[in-house]
Amino acid sequence: MRNFEIAPGRMVGPGQPCFVIAEIGSNHNHDMALARQLIDVAVDAGVDAVKFQTFRARSHYSRRAPGFNYLNHTNTFDLIQGLELDRSWHRPLQEYANSRGVVFLSSPCDIEAIDELHALDVPVMKVASFDLTDLNLIRHMARTGRAVILSTGLADWMDIQRAVDACREVGNDKVVVLQCTSLYPAPARLSNLRAIETIRNAFDVLTGYSDHTEGDHVCLASVALGACVIEKHITLDRTLPGPDHAFAIEPGPLKLMMQRLRDVESAFGNGAKYGPRPEEREMFEKGRRSLHAARRITKGQIITAEMITAKRPGLGIAPHMLDIVIGRPARVDIDEDQWITWDMV
Repeated sequence: MRNFEIAPGRMVGPGQPCFVIAEIGSNHNHDMALARQLIDVAVDAGVDAVKFQTFRARSHYSRRAPGFNYLNHTNTFDLIQGLELDRSWHRPLQEYANSRGVVFLSSPCDIEAIDELHALDVPVMKVASFDLTDLNLIRHMARTGRAVILSTGLADWMDIQRAVDACREVGNDKVVVLQCTSLYPAPARLSNLRAIETIRNAFDVLTGYSDHTEGDHVCLASVALGACVIEKHITLDRTLPGPDHAFAIEPGPLKLMMQRLRDVESAFGNGAKYGPRPEEREMFEKGRRSLHAARRITKGQIITAEMITAKRPGLGIAPHMLDIVIGRPARVDIDEDQWITWDMV
Protein backbone atom coordinates (compact mmCIF):
# COMPACT_ATOMS: atom_id res chain seq x y z
CA MET A 1 0.00 0.00 0.00
CA ARG A 2 1.40 3.38 -0.95
CA ASN A 3 0.32 6.93 -1.58
CA PHE A 4 -0.05 7.93 -5.20
CA GLU A 5 -1.17 10.86 -7.33
CA ILE A 6 -4.89 10.37 -7.96
CA ALA A 7 -5.24 13.62 -9.93
CA PRO A 8 -2.69 16.20 -11.08
CA GLY A 9 -0.99 17.60 -7.99
CA ARG A 10 -3.27 15.65 -5.65
CA MET A 11 -1.84 12.80 -3.62
CA VAL A 12 -4.08 10.29 -1.87
CA GLY A 13 -3.35 7.92 1.00
CA PRO A 14 -2.28 8.00 4.65
CA GLY A 15 -1.31 11.46 5.79
CA GLN A 16 -3.06 13.12 2.85
CA PRO A 17 -6.41 14.96 2.94
CA CYS A 18 -9.36 12.74 2.10
CA PHE A 19 -10.19 12.92 -1.61
CA VAL A 20 -13.91 13.75 -1.73
CA ILE A 21 -15.98 12.95 -4.82
CA ALA A 22 -19.38 14.56 -5.28
CA GLU A 23 -21.38 11.93 -7.15
CA ILE A 24 -23.67 13.73 -9.59
CA GLY A 25 -24.36 10.47 -11.41
CA SER A 26 -27.63 10.79 -13.30
CA ASN A 27 -28.96 13.64 -11.14
CA HIS A 28 -28.37 16.05 -14.02
CA ASN A 29 -31.79 14.91 -15.34
CA HIS A 30 -30.62 15.45 -18.93
CA ASP A 31 -30.26 19.17 -18.29
CA MET A 32 -26.84 20.69 -18.99
CA ALA A 33 -27.70 23.77 -16.93
CA LEU A 34 -28.57 21.53 -13.97
CA ALA A 35 -25.34 19.57 -14.44
CA ARG A 36 -23.35 22.81 -14.28
CA GLN A 37 -25.29 23.96 -11.23
CA LEU A 38 -24.37 20.72 -9.49
CA ILE A 39 -20.71 21.28 -10.32
CA ASP A 40 -21.02 24.80 -8.86
CA VAL A 41 -22.56 23.37 -5.68
CA ALA A 42 -19.72 20.87 -5.36
CA VAL A 43 -17.09 23.56 -5.88
CA ASP A 44 -18.75 25.85 -3.35
CA ALA A 45 -18.74 23.04 -0.78
CA GLY A 46 -15.03 22.39 -1.29
CA VAL A 47 -15.01 18.87 -2.73
CA ASP A 48 -12.12 17.56 -4.83
CA ALA A 49 -13.97 15.98 -7.75
CA VAL A 50 -17.35 15.65 -9.42
CA LYS A 51 -18.40 12.36 -10.97
CA PHE A 52 -20.97 11.37 -13.54
CA GLN A 53 -21.92 7.91 -14.87
CA THR A 54 -21.40 6.87 -18.48
CA PHE A 55 -23.45 3.92 -19.70
CA ARG A 56 -25.80 2.79 -22.47
CA ALA A 57 -28.86 0.83 -21.52
CA ARG A 58 -28.44 -1.67 -24.36
CA SER A 59 -25.01 -2.77 -23.08
CA HIS A 60 -25.87 -2.27 -19.42
CA TYR A 61 -29.14 -4.12 -18.80
CA SER A 62 -31.18 -6.81 -20.49
CA ARG A 63 -34.56 -5.65 -21.79
CA ARG A 64 -35.94 -8.54 -19.75
CA ALA A 65 -34.46 -7.27 -16.45
CA PRO A 66 -37.00 -7.30 -13.58
CA GLY A 67 -37.83 -4.05 -11.85
CA PHE A 68 -36.44 -3.17 -8.42
CA ASN A 69 -38.72 -3.06 -5.40
CA TYR A 70 -37.36 0.31 -4.22
CA LEU A 71 -38.19 1.78 -7.65
CA ASN A 72 -41.75 0.42 -7.55
CA HIS A 73 -40.91 -2.23 -10.17
CA THR A 74 -40.41 0.38 -12.89
CA ASN A 75 -39.16 -1.24 -16.10
CA THR A 76 -35.40 -1.32 -15.48
CA PHE A 77 -34.28 -1.08 -19.11
CA ASP A 78 -36.52 1.91 -19.79
CA LEU A 79 -35.40 3.59 -16.57
CA ILE A 80 -31.70 3.14 -17.34
CA GLN A 81 -32.18 4.29 -20.91
CA GLY A 82 -33.80 7.43 -19.58
CA LEU A 83 -30.78 8.12 -17.36
CA GLU A 84 -28.09 7.85 -20.06
CA LEU A 85 -25.59 10.69 -20.16
CA ASP A 86 -25.18 12.31 -23.57
CA ARG A 87 -21.54 11.45 -24.26
CA SER A 88 -21.05 14.65 -26.21
CA TRP A 89 -21.32 16.34 -22.79
CA HIS A 90 -18.08 14.81 -21.52
CA ARG A 91 -15.74 17.47 -22.86
CA PRO A 92 -17.84 20.54 -22.02
CA LEU A 93 -18.53 19.22 -18.52
CA GLN A 94 -14.86 18.45 -18.05
CA GLU A 95 -13.85 21.91 -19.27
CA TYR A 96 -16.40 23.56 -17.00
CA ALA A 97 -15.32 21.51 -13.98
CA ASN A 98 -11.66 22.25 -14.66
CA SER A 99 -12.40 25.96 -15.04
CA ARG A 100 -13.96 25.85 -11.56
CA GLY A 101 -10.95 24.07 -10.10
CA VAL A 102 -12.49 20.66 -9.52
CA VAL A 103 -11.58 17.28 -11.06
CA PHE A 104 -14.04 15.77 -13.60
CA LEU A 105 -14.65 12.02 -13.37
CA SER A 106 -17.14 9.48 -14.61
CA SER A 107 -17.88 5.81 -14.01
CA PRO A 108 -17.48 4.15 -17.43
CA CYS A 109 -19.69 1.10 -17.77
CA ASP A 110 -18.53 -0.16 -21.17
CA ILE A 111 -15.29 -0.40 -23.17
CA GLU A 112 -16.20 2.52 -25.44
CA ALA A 113 -16.81 4.76 -22.43
CA ILE A 114 -13.42 3.82 -20.97
CA ASP A 115 -11.69 4.71 -24.24
CA GLU A 116 -13.56 8.03 -24.52
CA LEU A 117 -12.69 9.08 -20.99
CA HIS A 118 -9.09 7.95 -21.41
CA ALA A 119 -8.83 10.12 -24.54
CA LEU A 120 -10.04 13.05 -22.46
CA ASP A 121 -7.23 12.40 -19.96
CA VAL A 122 -9.69 11.79 -17.12
CA PRO A 123 -7.35 10.84 -14.23
CA VAL A 124 -9.45 8.22 -12.43
CA MET A 125 -11.61 5.31 -13.54
CA LYS A 126 -14.38 4.17 -11.18
CA VAL A 127 -15.92 0.69 -11.18
CA ALA A 128 -19.48 0.65 -9.90
CA SER A 129 -20.38 -2.01 -7.34
CA PHE A 130 -22.69 -3.80 -9.77
CA ASP A 131 -19.83 -4.06 -12.32
CA LEU A 132 -17.18 -5.42 -9.94
CA THR A 133 -17.41 -8.96 -11.32
CA ASP A 134 -16.72 -7.85 -14.92
CA LEU A 135 -12.98 -8.47 -14.88
CA ASN A 136 -12.54 -7.70 -18.59
CA LEU A 137 -14.00 -4.24 -17.98
CA ILE A 138 -11.70 -3.73 -15.00
CA ARG A 139 -8.61 -4.89 -16.90
CA HIS A 140 -9.39 -2.49 -19.74
CA MET A 141 -9.66 0.36 -17.24
CA ALA A 142 -6.46 -0.63 -15.49
CA ARG A 143 -4.53 -0.80 -18.77
CA THR A 144 -5.10 2.93 -19.24
CA GLY A 145 -2.69 3.50 -16.37
CA ARG A 146 -5.25 5.66 -14.62
CA ALA A 147 -6.01 5.20 -10.94
CA VAL A 148 -8.83 2.69 -10.48
CA ILE A 149 -11.49 3.00 -7.77
CA LEU A 150 -13.37 -0.21 -7.00
CA SER A 151 -16.71 0.02 -5.21
CA THR A 152 -17.57 -3.16 -3.30
CA GLY A 153 -21.29 -3.14 -2.56
CA LEU A 154 -22.57 -6.76 -2.59
CA ALA A 155 -19.02 -8.13 -2.94
CA ASP A 156 -17.60 -11.08 -1.05
CA TRP A 157 -13.88 -11.39 -0.34
CA MET A 158 -13.09 -13.27 -3.54
CA ASP A 159 -14.95 -10.69 -5.66
CA ILE A 160 -12.63 -8.04 -4.20
CA GLN A 161 -9.54 -10.22 -4.59
CA ARG A 162 -10.28 -10.96 -8.24
CA ALA A 163 -10.93 -7.29 -9.03
CA VAL A 164 -7.72 -6.12 -7.32
CA ASP A 165 -5.77 -8.90 -9.02
CA ALA A 166 -7.20 -7.86 -12.41
CA CYS A 167 -5.66 -4.42 -11.95
CA ARG A 168 -2.32 -5.75 -10.75
CA GLU A 169 -2.11 -8.35 -13.52
CA VAL A 170 -1.83 -5.55 -16.08
CA GLY A 171 0.67 -3.60 -14.01
CA ASN A 172 -1.64 -1.10 -12.33
CA ASP A 173 -1.23 -0.83 -8.57
CA LYS A 174 -2.97 2.54 -8.22
CA VAL A 175 -6.08 1.03 -6.68
CA VAL A 176 -8.53 2.36 -4.11
CA VAL A 177 -11.21 0.02 -2.76
CA LEU A 178 -14.39 1.58 -1.35
CA GLN A 179 -16.55 -0.07 1.27
CA CYS A 180 -20.14 0.31 0.11
CA THR A 181 -23.69 -0.82 0.88
CA SER A 182 -25.81 -1.22 -2.25
CA LEU A 183 -29.10 0.06 -0.88
CA TYR A 184 -30.67 3.42 -1.71
CA PRO A 185 -30.77 4.85 0.89
CA ALA A 186 -28.58 2.55 2.96
CA PRO A 187 -29.35 2.17 6.68
CA ALA A 188 -26.46 3.16 8.91
CA ARG A 189 -26.52 -0.23 10.68
CA LEU A 190 -25.46 -1.97 7.45
CA SER A 191 -22.52 0.33 6.73
CA ASN A 192 -19.90 -2.02 8.21
CA LEU A 193 -17.27 0.72 8.40
CA ARG A 194 -14.74 -1.55 10.07
CA ALA A 195 -14.40 -3.22 6.67
CA ILE A 196 -12.43 -0.13 5.58
CA GLU A 197 -9.53 -1.29 7.75
CA THR A 198 -10.08 -4.98 7.05
CA ILE A 199 -9.94 -4.46 3.28
CA ARG A 200 -6.86 -2.26 3.62
CA ASN A 201 -4.99 -4.93 5.56
CA ALA A 202 -6.26 -7.92 3.59
CA PHE A 203 -5.53 -6.64 0.09
CA ASP A 204 -2.77 -4.08 0.76
CA VAL A 205 -4.68 -1.25 -0.95
CA LEU A 206 -5.85 2.23 -0.14
CA THR A 207 -9.44 2.22 1.08
CA GLY A 208 -12.38 4.55 1.31
CA TYR A 209 -16.15 4.68 1.49
CA SER A 210 -18.97 5.11 -1.02
CA ASP A 211 -21.83 6.49 1.04
CA HIS A 212 -25.52 5.88 0.36
CA THR A 213 -26.74 6.76 3.85
CA GLU A 214 -28.74 9.89 4.56
CA GLY A 215 -26.98 12.72 6.36
CA ASP A 216 -23.23 13.06 6.85
CA HIS A 217 -22.53 11.28 10.15
CA VAL A 218 -21.64 7.88 8.71
CA CYS A 219 -19.47 9.52 6.08
CA LEU A 220 -17.58 11.47 8.74
CA ALA A 221 -17.13 8.32 10.82
CA SER A 222 -15.55 6.59 7.83
CA VAL A 223 -12.92 9.33 7.60
CA ALA A 224 -12.09 8.81 11.26
CA LEU A 225 -11.60 5.11 10.47
CA GLY A 226 -9.10 5.84 7.71
CA ALA A 227 -11.11 6.35 4.52
CA CYS A 228 -8.84 8.24 2.11
CA VAL A 229 -11.48 8.56 -0.63
CA ILE A 230 -15.14 9.45 -0.04
CA GLU A 231 -17.97 9.39 -2.55
CA LYS A 232 -21.30 11.07 -1.75
CA HIS A 233 -24.33 11.55 -4.03
CA ILE A 234 -25.42 15.18 -4.39
CA THR A 235 -28.57 16.93 -5.62
CA LEU A 236 -30.02 20.41 -5.76
CA ASP A 237 -33.32 19.18 -4.34
CA ARG A 238 -34.19 15.76 -2.95
CA THR A 239 -37.73 16.06 -4.33
CA LEU A 240 -36.57 16.20 -7.96
CA PRO A 241 -37.64 13.28 -10.18
CA GLY A 242 -35.15 10.46 -10.60
CA PRO A 243 -34.03 7.43 -8.57
CA ASP A 244 -30.95 9.00 -6.92
CA HIS A 245 -32.24 12.37 -5.75
CA ALA A 246 -34.16 11.17 -2.70
CA PHE A 247 -31.11 9.91 -0.76
CA ALA A 248 -28.58 12.45 -2.06
CA ILE A 249 -27.27 15.37 -0.02
CA GLU A 250 -28.39 18.92 -0.80
CA PRO A 251 -26.11 21.99 -1.17
CA GLY A 252 -26.28 23.38 2.38
CA PRO A 253 -25.73 20.04 4.13
CA LEU A 254 -22.96 19.18 1.62
CA LYS A 255 -21.06 22.33 2.50
CA LEU A 256 -21.50 21.62 6.20
CA MET A 257 -20.32 18.04 5.68
CA MET A 258 -17.12 19.26 4.04
CA GLN A 259 -16.45 21.70 6.87
CA ARG A 260 -16.98 18.92 9.41
CA LEU A 261 -14.88 16.47 7.41
CA ARG A 262 -11.90 18.82 7.27
CA ASP A 263 -12.36 19.54 10.99
CA VAL A 264 -12.24 15.81 11.70
CA GLU A 265 -9.03 15.50 9.68
CA SER A 266 -7.45 18.44 11.46
CA ALA A 267 -8.27 16.76 14.78
CA PHE A 268 -6.15 13.67 13.98
CA GLY A 269 -2.82 15.30 14.84
CA ASN A 270 0.33 13.21 14.57
CA GLY A 271 -0.23 10.97 17.56
CA ALA A 272 2.64 12.42 19.57
CA LYS A 273 2.11 13.72 23.11
CA TYR A 274 4.67 16.46 23.59
CA GLY A 275 3.33 18.96 26.11
CA PRO A 276 1.56 22.25 25.62
CA ARG A 277 1.27 23.73 22.14
CA PRO A 278 1.90 27.47 21.75
CA GLU A 279 -1.85 28.06 21.72
CA GLU A 280 -2.11 26.37 25.13
CA ARG A 281 0.72 28.31 26.79
CA GLU A 282 -1.52 30.64 28.79
CA MET A 283 -3.53 27.71 30.11
CA PHE A 284 -0.30 25.88 30.95
CA GLU A 285 1.00 28.80 33.03
CA LYS A 286 -2.21 30.03 34.64
CA GLY A 287 -4.36 26.91 34.82
CA ARG A 288 -2.00 24.27 36.21
CA ARG A 289 -0.95 23.91 39.86
CA SER A 290 2.40 24.84 41.37
CA LEU A 291 3.83 25.06 44.87
CA HIS A 292 2.59 28.02 46.97
CA ALA A 293 3.29 29.23 50.50
CA ALA A 294 0.54 27.98 52.84
CA ARG A 295 1.61 30.69 55.30
CA ARG A 296 4.25 33.39 55.47
CA ILE A 297 7.78 31.98 55.34
CA THR A 298 10.63 34.20 56.54
CA LYS A 299 14.10 34.33 55.09
CA GLY A 300 16.31 31.57 56.53
CA GLN A 301 13.47 29.31 57.69
CA ILE A 302 13.77 25.65 56.80
CA ILE A 303 10.77 24.80 54.67
CA THR A 304 8.49 22.03 55.98
CA ALA A 305 5.56 20.24 54.34
CA GLU A 306 3.10 22.26 56.43
CA MET A 307 4.37 25.48 54.87
CA ILE A 308 3.60 24.36 51.31
CA THR A 309 0.41 23.80 49.34
CA ALA A 310 -0.31 23.10 45.67
CA LYS A 311 -2.72 25.40 43.88
CA ARG A 312 -3.15 27.39 40.71
CA PRO A 313 -1.56 29.17 38.85
CA GLY A 314 1.35 27.09 37.63
CA LEU A 315 3.90 29.89 37.69
CA GLY A 316 5.96 28.29 40.47
CA ILE A 317 7.74 25.01 41.07
CA ALA A 318 5.84 21.95 39.85
CA PRO A 319 4.07 19.97 42.62
CA HIS A 320 6.02 16.78 41.85
CA MET A 321 9.17 18.61 43.05
CA LEU A 322 7.74 19.04 46.60
CA ASP A 323 10.14 16.57 48.22
CA ILE A 324 13.11 18.48 46.80
CA VAL A 325 11.84 21.81 48.18
CA ILE A 326 11.14 20.47 51.68
CA GLY A 327 14.19 20.84 53.94
CA ARG A 328 15.68 23.76 52.05
CA PRO A 329 16.02 27.23 53.60
CA ALA A 330 14.08 30.17 52.22
CA ARG A 331 16.44 32.68 50.58
CA VAL A 332 13.86 35.49 50.82
CA ASP A 333 10.69 36.29 52.68
CA ILE A 334 7.78 34.50 51.00
CA ASP A 335 4.29 35.88 51.56
CA GLU A 336 1.34 33.60 52.18
CA ASP A 337 -0.32 32.48 48.94
CA GLN A 338 2.73 33.39 46.84
CA TRP A 339 3.85 30.80 44.31
CA ILE A 340 7.37 29.63 45.02
CA THR A 341 10.11 29.74 42.40
CA TRP A 342 13.60 28.20 42.54
CA ASP A 343 15.28 31.54 43.21
CA MET A 344 13.35 31.75 46.50
CA VAL A 345 14.88 28.60 48.05
